[in-house]
Amino acid sequence: MIPPSPRTRLTRLAVPLSLTLLALAPTATRQHVASTPEPLLPLLVSQGHAPAAALLTTDPSGTRYTHAESTTAPEATPTPLNRADHFRAGSITKTFIATVVLQLAAEHRLSLSDSVETHLPGLLRTPDTDSRTITLRALLTHTSGLADFTAATEGTVPVTPRQAVRLALTLPPTTPGRFAYSNTNYVLLGLVIEQVTGHPYATEAERRVITPLRLTGTSFPGAVSALPDPHGRAYSADGTDVTTLDPRVAGAAGELVTTLPDLNRFYAALLGGDLLPPRQLREMLDTRTAHGGYGMGLYPVELPCGITVWGHNGRISGSYVRTAATTDGRRVLTFRVNTDAPTDPNLETALLTAEFCPGTS
Repeated sequence: MIPPSPRTRLTRLAVPLSLTLLALAPTATRQHVASTPEPLLPLLVSQGHAPAAALLTTDPSGTRYTHAESTTAPEATPTPLNRADHFRAGSITKTFIATVVLQLAAEHRLSLSDSVETHLPGLLRTPDTDSRTITLRALLTHTSGLADFTAATEGTVPVTPRQAVRLALTLPPTTPGRFAYSNTNYVLLGLVIEQVTGHPYATEAERRVITPLRLTGTSFPGAVSALPDPHGRAYSADGTDVTTLDPRVAGAAGELVTTLPDLNRFYAALLGGDLLPPRQLREMLDTRTAHGGYGMGLYPVELPCGITVWGHNGRISGSYVRTAATTDGRRVLTFRVNTDAPTDPNLETALLTAEFCPGTS
């Protein structure tokens, strides 16, 4: 198989940008000067080459929403992105899945030290992989050594969870104990949730997170390929309309459909301590297992002013989303574009810096 080009790779599920990539170069810092993120949003369109972009911030004073559209978007002038629009959130799904797993740990229905073999006997038994040595903690922190199944599917082929795992086992593994982002880890966690509770991971996430927080625009669509109304259009990196997409390309690693207000409410509640007991929330934010780069369904970014924010990004064909929040959840920012990702990665940190480091730009 011919290795995918850099543009083709954009269709994969989200991989958190490295700290090196997220760090603003001095020239970028000088170029993107703003005291709030809103003036920077049009740059996602003009410099990031997104058809449209939208941003919602939440803090104790209230919420602020803004959007921007390109006049040279694919096919025709795009439908403006609205505050209530549904969109695909990609790997932000992982924060929801990790929250459910940690709730089950708090209820003593599983332990993060459990092996995969304990809950899914025989699933990972190959000459190169032994599920008895891979723990749930390793899955949550991406230190399992399991390859990413989307390296085989390009994030465009619908698969069942067990098919995804089998595909991953045909690929060269990474080094166990070393951080290597892999969507396979969270597909397996979805299977573990089902095995422990007797219910699909979507049902548990709805019961434990979506319904209590009244996230009325958030769902796990399963095999439903259409977005709920209202919604805008979604475009791949080459301009193809991919608004209709089979979510089974992602499963528990990235199938979530949601809205900007719902994501801000979810991350505010999570980091504010409303979804997890203190011990489990501390574990979620503990990055030592992943050597500082990732917690459990969340990752930290230290901004130029020294403030660290927590959140996740999500990339799936036609959608890129980024949510970041202060450690106490009192200030949250989520932005999205309706294409695979902005082409200028410096813009992401510029937006976060403008929101969380006021007066330092």
